[in-house]
Amino acid sequence: MAEAVGILEVFGLTTAFVAGDAGCKAANVHLEVFDKNKPANADSLPVPLLVCIKFRGSVTDVTAAVEAGMEVANRMTGVVQHYIIPNPEEGTEKMLKISALDKQ
Repeated sequence: MAEAVGILEVFGLTTAFVAGDAGCKAANVHLEVFDKNKPANADSLPVPLLVCIKFRGSVTDVTAAVEAGMEVANRMTGVVQHYIIPNPEEGTEKMLKISALDKQ
């Protein structure tokens, strides 16, 4: 069985680092590589970059990590959305490794 994944999308890279750190300290999880998105309406957002944090672990730990990350992110620039996938299928597993931050 695959590890659960918690996806937390926030405004800005700094918020992503702080929220990721909070999630890892709150539960027994590890992080997949962050991902980024600069949407067409970026200039109207609080921060013009959306960053996706991906926590991995048990469903219970991932849930606790996402909640801790959301609490921190909401005090900073805010949360765009969040979701927990209890048992990602093989194709989803492959997609979790992709990151636009790796591109130049």
